[in-house]
Amino acid sequence: MEKHQPAISGHLDIFVTDHEDEFEGEKIKWQDVLIHGDPEGLRSLAQLLIRIADLNQDTIETLPIGAREHIHLRSGFDISKSSAEVIVGRIDAKGTGAFYDRYTKKEL
Repeated sequence: MEKHQPAISGHLDIFVTDHEDEFEGEKIKWQDVLIHGDPEGLRSLAQLLIRIADLNQDTIETLPIGAREHIHLRSGFDISKSSAEVIVGRIDAKGTGAFYDRYTKKEL
């Protein structure tokens, strides 16, 4: 049996921080996603992102129409034990190119 290799080499820590502040009597809450790594870890993440971006989903026979390719980065294996579990994936669906319903495009 072949041992599964981690998706990320080097050191990579990905975590979410919660913030709260008050502005003009109104409480404001937000989150930040922090991605920190050594040069090898950051380059490895960049290569993973490029691989997913360049992937032709239509050629993956096991991926159903309407599904999206994605990779799970597991805490303690692919990324640091202190990291949150992370899923990196395509937003466009195989065969249709449709984005999922919760997506709201950025304002220019």
